[in-house]
Amino acid sequence: MQRIMLRAKIHRAIVTDANVNYEGSIAIDEKLMELTGILEYEQVQIYDIDNGNRFVTYTIKAPTGSGTVSVNGAAARKVGIGDRIIIASYAVMEEQRAKNIEPKIIYVKTDNITFSTNIKADFN
Repeated sequence: MQRIMLRAKIHRAIVTDANVNYEGSIAIDEKLMELTGILEYEQVQIYDIDNGNRFVTYTIKAPTGSGTVSVNGAAARKVGIGDRIIIASYAVMEEQRAKNIEPKIIYVKTDNITFSTNIKADFN
């Protein structure tokens, strides 16, 4: 049996821009993507903590260290600048692997640059 499991999460990122006139996606500071293993053009689910909206989009890279989390295209209507969101990536895997998965989770601070994590690695 296969299971759909959380693979990576950026928790409580702050929306820095919402641009309906840009091609649809979510631009995320490249450092956050790198730390979680989320790839450019990967499908992600977005959960807006402040208004309850949930939607699916894909990622694009924003400059490293910029703190950018910009929701673009039609999805920009589902968030407000300053909203706190959760960005989640899931993977399909066999049940045995699913029992041992340790998702990579980043808990960002209000600047989207400083964070804490559950990831067991050296990021310096």
